[in-house]
This record gives sequence, C-alpha cells and structure tokens, in this order.
Amino acid sequence: MASNETNPIYEDLMKDYNTELTHSGVNGERLAKRLYELSFIGYTQVGGVKRPGLSDEEKKAKELVKLWMTEAGLSVTEDGAGNVKGRLPGKDNSKRAIASGSHVDSVPNGGNFDGPLGVLSALEVVEAWKESGYMPPKPYEVIVFTDEEGARFNSGLSGSRAMTGDMSEAEMEGLRDYNGETLEQVLGRYGSSLQAFKEAKQDVTELELFVEVHIEQGKKLEQADQPVGIVSGIAGPAWLEVEFLGEAGHAGNTPMIGRKDPLVAAAAFIQKIPEFPRQISDTAVATVGKLEVSPNGINVIPEKVTLHVDIRDIYEGPRDQLLELIRQEAESIAASREIGLEIKQNTKIQPVPIAQNLQEQLADSLQKFSIKPTYIPSGAGHDAMILGRHVPVAMLFVRSKEGISHNPKEWSSLNDCVAGVHVLKDFIEKAMEQ
Repeated sequence: MASNETNPIYEDLMKDYNTELTHSGVNGERLAKRLYELSFIGYTQVGGVKRPGLSDEEKKAKELVKLWMTEAGLSVTEDGAGNVKGRLPGKDNSKRAIASGSHVDSVPNGGNFDGPLGVLSALEVVEAWKESGYMPPKPYEVIVFTDEEGARFNSGLSGSRAMTGDMSEAEMEGLRDYNGETLEQVLGRYGSSLQAFKEAKQDVTELELFVEVHIEQGKKLEQADQPVGIVSGIAGPAWLEVEFLGEAGHAGNTPMIGRKDPLVAAAAFIQKIPEFPRQISDTAVATVGKLEVSPNGINVIPEKVTLHVDIRDIYEGPRDQLLELIRQEAESIAASREIGLEIKQNTKIQPVPIAQNLQEQLADSLQKFSIKPTYIPSGAGHDAMILGRHVPVAMLFVRSKEGISHNPKEWSSLNDCVAGVHVLKDFIEKAMEQ
C-alpha cells in the first residue's frame, strides 16, 4: 500500500473543502475518505489506479464497497457477471426501485474519480438518509457494474450488458483479454463462470429509473463555472475497422509510379475524417485512434493497413449518416488508388437521449442549490446508456479540472463532488414521491 505522503488525495480533497456543504446527512469528509481508501487499490506510483475489469484489484474495490453498503444497512448481492447491488427497502416494496451507481474498474493508470465518484455518490445518499431518519417511499438500489471501461477485453460495459441481456452468447464466448485468455477462464479465476455470467440477465424494467453521476470528461462546466451539469444525451459509438490492402515491395527498388501503397491511402482517408462530423451535426465526432501497419518495416512498402474509426453522436440518425459518409470515403479512396478494401462494423450502440422531463427535474434540483443548469451531451459511453435502452435514465456531470479523465491527473474538487451528491439526493427524493 502506498504511504500517505505518496498518495495525498485525502488531504488535497479536504484542504479547500467548504464544511458548510456537509449538511442534511451528506458528509464531505466521509466521501473524501472513501475516495482515498479506494485509491490504494491498484495504486500506481504516479498517483493513478490500475483496476481492469474482473481483476483482483476490481474485486477488492467491490469488496470494500460491499462492506460500506452493509454498514449502511443495504442488503448486498453480486451476480455472475460481478455486478454488485445494494438494496434499501422502501415503505412500499411492491413499487419499482430507483437506482443509482457506476463502476470501480479503470483504464490502465486511470484516475480516482471516473466511476468511483458515481458509486460513492449513490451510497452517500443512503448514508444521508440513515443519518436523517428518512425512509424512501420506494426501494432504492446502489449498483456497481463490472468492467465498464473495457480495458481488459477491448469491449466495455460488460456488466451492464450482461445485466440487460444485451451481450450475445457468441460475443461472450469469443472474448479474449490482453493475455489471450477467454472470458470463461477469467471468470473462473474471479470466482464465477461463463454460465453464471449468462445467468446475470435480469428484468431491468423492474427499475423505475436509473441515474448516474460521473465526472464530465470535458471542459464545459469549467467554462460555465458551475459545479454540476445535466447530461442531455449519451452518444452511441459506432466502430468501423477499415483495412486498406495494397502490394508490399522494397522501399528502394520499387518505383514511385505504379505503387499500391495502403498507408498512403490510409493517410488520405484519415485527413478527410475531421471534415465530416461538422457536415452532419454539432454533437457528432469521429476519431481514428488505432492504426496497424503490416509488415511494419522501415524499408518495406506496407501490404496492409488496418485502422479503427470511432464515430459518435447523441442522435442515431445523424450518427448513421456520418457512418455512411465515412464508409463512402474509404471506398472512393481505395477505388481511386486501385487497392483493396475491407470494412467491418465492430460496434454499433444506440445513442440514448435523456428524456426532457427528467432534464427539467434535474434542473429544478440544481436551482435549489443555486446552480445554473448547464446541458452537456456525453460523448463517452456509460452504463446508463445500456440501461437507457430498457428503462428511463438520467445523468449528472461533476466538473472535472481541465476536463482531464482516464489519467492520474483527473481531479474534481470535494466541493463539486459534494454538490453533486446534494443534487442527486434531491432529485431521487422527488422521484420517490412521484
């Protein structure tokens, strides 16, 4: 375990904390201590965390959260996919539950807020109710989803997709992690099985509403000078695998005229990508983030170049228009250069707009705490996006310093984190009364 000197997150959170924000049962110091304790699990020497999905580190983080859930009076269960659920009975347990939560896994050398803040905010609502003696009219659940980030299998949101039944058996059986191990092998070491993972599916329509708190992963709240904002929609990613196929040759002996160089074609294609989103939508984005060159020799004209295009928008129609534009551009470039082309669509997830009435209710809760509503589309995927295919969902963003995420420098002030808890608590209490 790292020493307090090398991991000063608690002191850094507390040094500028406005203790007047600790009220109505919400306790900023408790939240800071829990973020601090989680930060030791998978701690990296540069102050980040490494907690891949279904790893020993993710499991330890869940066990710690399960302990806190139990101490807060929740009944705790864990399904075969590793999703943890803490349930608080309501006055009328025949009514559908309201749920909140997020994840505790991370990208390699990630930050201390992406995921854990949403889990601990949801749990802090229970702690506040416990201190104030409030019993919710309906059941309330705190959920910790497995493997949201997808760092292990290159395919994220595994826990929420298992819970909703949105992961096919073929995908489950085809997954391989960064060590080449199957999902079944990884689950076996975790203490589960592939069969149990398949049986994690439940009827999520038993939930009335799911609301997730997350750091913003952008700078709009910082620019607006507001601690908490409203997510207007969650972009659905579509991933294209584009393969340009040319002819390998010696870099010195092959004349420039007549070359069929797939890397030159890929470069032309990549340069065109930034032009397309703005033609379609203000919220659309497209990114080439991964490139593979074969045989990748310094003195060899490549034979094959594979690149991956991440295409997103919070609206499905414009997203699919952008997808088609990019596909047509690849075809045009390949044809003009007389090289081969193969395109695979590896992922296509439906975007989730947040219902207008839920955005309005979130705005009411923000204004109660003198926070000006700021509406932000989420370009990143979240577990709320997966649940949002089946039940109403809402999301709150908490201001993130310089918009940094997936990085040890990721930071949200304790004042902003606690403001997020107060807004979440007020929003859920209003939903409980409806």
